[in-house]
Amino acid sequence: MKAANGQMAVSRELRAEFRRKNLKKVLRSWQLYVLLIPALIWAVVFAYYPMYGLIIAFKDYKIRLGILGSPWANPWNKYFTQFFSTSTAVNTIKNTLVISLESIVFAFPIPVIFALLLNQIQNLKARKTIQTISYAPYFMSNVVVVSIITVFFSATGVINHIHTTLSGGSPILFTSLPRWFRTLYIGSNIWQTMGFNAVIYIAALTSISPDYYEAAKIDGATKWQMVRYIDIPMIMPTVILMLILQIGNIMNVGYEKAYLMQNGSNTIVSELISTYVYKVGLQTAQYSFATAVGLFNSLVNFIILIIANEIAKKLSDISIF
Repeated sequence: MKAANGQMAVSRELRAEFRRKNLKKVLRSWQLYVLLIPALIWAVVFAYYPMYGLIIAFKDYKIRLGILGSPWANPWNKYFTQFFSTSTAVNTIKNTLVISLESIVFAFPIPVIFALLLNQIQNLKARKTIQTISYAPYFMSNVVVVSIITVFFSATGVINHIHTTLSGGSPILFTSLPRWFRTLYIGSNIWQTMGFNAVIYIAALTSISPDYYEAAKIDGATKWQMVRYIDIPMIMPTVILMLILQIGNIMNVGYEKAYLMQNGSNTIVSELISTYVYKVGLQTAQYSFATAVGLFNSLVNFIILIIANEIAKKLSDISIF
């Protein structure tokens, strides 16, 4: 008994000493922790506090009664059942998955390839100029981007003018035909985000030690061989982490651009979960129903993120947690 008590006393002393050391570290770097306060406040106010509103999905929410005052839905899964009982559910889930998977296949590799090519430019001024031009579209609003798409791809737009002039055929209704919606959406996303998304890969490439390249040159390696055996393997952990995060957001397709590109002819492929939630939540004031659909969307994303992270951990020993 005395030995056990002695061990517990030693354990308490060790824990107390550990806490004292951590407190000293915090006090020595208190300025850094002060800088964290705005970010923590933002996270609490905009990321965690809104989770309180998720209970609306399980209530017959009435604005005048408030969240807590509104009665519970009977049964509790009333709005989830309502969503899956509609034909819209299957169509919106399918459209969201298809456009997300196509974005991963076609759009995700582009920033990586662009960063690798940009890294080969020796002229620093030319490299910075190209990089600045490439990530400038990221700061355009989706309204401007969709306006550009309309100007270029409408029946009287620039592309159709070139097409009719060269072929003599009739204009192609790019913005109305369903088969062109995903092409325009993903293509404009690549143009809009390629440069900005490449920044993280460029940063990873610049952190590679020059010693690797010097050793490769001594061994007679070509530019392609240095890219293949040095650049790609060294940035692969970053690529895998970014891929996991993108897969984890597979059901999160922003509603703004898709909603702006929608019209009566292409809704069969352009109606996504995000646009559907926007319509039923804000336009028809079905708050409980819209929250239930959004909660389902978030849960699916969370599950996919966990699965993708575990697969990456087993295959490459790289994961986000």
